[in-house]
Amino acid sequence: MGNTANLATAQRQRGFSLLEVLIALLVLSIGLLGLAALQTTGLRSSQMASMRTSATTTVYDIIDRMRANPQGVIDGDYVIDSATTPSSPPDCRTGSCTTAQLAEFDLGEWKDAIAQLPGGTGAITQAAGTPPINTIIVRWNELRDPAVTGTTCPPASNTDLKCFRLVFSE
Repeated sequence: MGNTANLATAQRQRGFSLLEVLIALLVLSIGLLGLAALQTTGLRSSQMASMRTSATTTVYDIIDRMRANPQGVIDGDYVIDSATTPSSPPDCRTGSCTTAQLAEFDLGEWKDAIAQLPGGTGAITQAAGTPPINTIIVRWNELRDPAVTGTTCPPASNTDLKCFRLVFSE
């Protein structure tokens, strides 16, 4: 009689083990979905940080170029709006250039670097003074969303492009 009781218990255990396996698979699947979401969030954050680093690097690059050409800064040769791209600047790496040509070359290189950012634009303004006060702004579409077009800096809403602004004078 003891043998039949053990047999009945063993038959019931088979179905219960299958239920445990299904629950374990469900828990594992939810965990893997959470891990995938975490990976996606981490990748997005890494890309945003990379864009911000690139924007910062381009701003400091043009500042260094402006410091190397102080007469071009005084003459206002570095003033440019976001829609303007320098037209075929001379290559000042190989030959000698005037301060205006050097500024045009620098701005061409700067605009090319900014173009690597999604929707990247840049502008430099100059306020009168001795020395002049320069404001450099780089904007980019961090979310890569076509609806993001605003130009308030710092961004006032989710419809504004991200920006990095730096004000300096010599």
